[in-house]
Amino acid sequence: MAKDKSIYTCNECGASTPRWLGKCPGCGAWNTLVESIAETPVAGRNRLGACFAALAPASPVQPLAAIEAVDVARTPTGQSELDRVLGGGIVEGGVVLIGGDPGIGKSTLLLQAVDALQRGGLPALYVTGEESGAQVALRAKRLGITGSQVSVLAEIQLERIVATLAAQQPAVAVIDSIQTVYSDQLSSAPGSVAQVRECAAQLTRWAKASGCAIVLVGHVTKDGQLAGPRVLEHMVDTVLYFEGDTHSSFRLIRAIKNRFGAVNEIGVFAMTERGLRGVSNPSAIFLSQHAQPVPGSCVLVTLEGTRPMLVEIQALVDSGGVSPRRLSVGLERDRLAMLLAVLHQHAGVATGDQDVFVNAVGGVRISEPAADLAVMLAITSSLRGKALPKGFIAFGEVGLAGEVRPAPRGQERLKEAAKLGFSVAVVPKANAPKKPDPALEGLTIHPVERVDEAMALVRGLD
Repeated sequence: MAKDKSIYTCNECGASTPRWLGKCPGCGAWNTLVESIAETPVAGRNRLGACFAALAPASPVQPLAAIEAVDVARTPTGQSELDRVLGGGIVEGGVVLIGGDPGIGKSTLLLQAVDALQRGGLPALYVTGEESGAQVALRAKRLGITGSQVSVLAEIQLERIVATLAAQQPAVAVIDSIQTVYSDQLSSAPGSVAQVRECAAQLTRWAKASGCAIVLVGHVTKDGQLAGPRVLEHMVDTVLYFEGDTHSSFRLIRAIKNRFGAVNEIGVFAMTERGLRGVSNPSAIFLSQHAQPVPGSCVLVTLEGTRPMLVEIQALVDSGGVSPRRLSVGLERDRLAMLLAVLHQHAGVATGDQDVFVNAVGGVRISEPAADLAVMLAITSSLRGKALPKGFIAFGEVGLAGEVRPAPRGQERLKEAAKLGFSVAVVPKANAPKKPDPALEGLTIHPVERVDEAMALVRGLD
């Protein structure tokens, strides 16, 4: 009897080789090749034959203008912050993939959400492959969920899960997690590239055909990326990342992909004894509580999706050695080096022999260039040893020529700052309001066009 051929498949990208290698030739990851049995081709069947099916039902060819554009109906999940990230709520037939570190609260949040949906009249099914039904019930008890009618299934075989979905006909189903599910049609182990890809494809087909909204829970790698093949993120409609520091009670959910809403939306939660609760005013998290203004601190109004948030930027300039350090937490380090060069060239502030440390309070990551002006003002404040005025905010992009460029949706940023009681704002000239606005009452706005102008203006405010 012929011996079964074995191949080595990468758990990160799905590339395969006939022999084991320490480094994957496809993605370059180390120690990710796992041995598996090669699938035997079926005689007489084309390798691209009828064994594959589309994710969505096929439709006849017709002009785009003849296709009716119907807005999708959304059902709120009972968690306002989760609804914000999803674009308004759960969509019928939509598939959501949510990933995060172990123990960060994925199962807790989804159990709260499906219970609220079930109490709202939608039949819900919670499929757990990592816990028993008793463990899910114990979690519900800790969260204060009593009398819940959510159906719970402890199963990891795909065919039985699909059969249960067909029998129960739920409106929303949670699969916790997709890495534990396996199909009998494949000989590889649960969690392998082939199993994750095929199981996700089968569940997506079921969602599109039946109209059941499915939420898949995914594992993450040590780098914080979703484990499994990259095609998993292409299959689903929405990809959410659950982020947070284990030493903090706050959690962030960020939308990376959303076919039914805006991307880069952010939802803020606080972990309590009764589960996760939405934070209605997240700006309070990212602002330090100083009795008096301190040197090296500047408040920035940043945008996370459609939400303006106030984040405190802290800078510390210290005497350095032969090779001064530039470190940043929550901001891009390369952009920090560029801003220091612009500060020297166009504002006459030299930090070439100084260590410069920059931090965004609260663990938030800021990727937009509108933080440039606030970072430069915080660095200058620390270098001079003088605090910025109380109630001071700033935002604006800084170019290599020393100009201050406008930030998108500047009026919304200013209104958020005025609502929270800030009184002085330094903003790009293009973002200054053209006419008086009652919503900005009490906020003195100083428009600037160049970096040196902003520095001279701040010195005059001391």
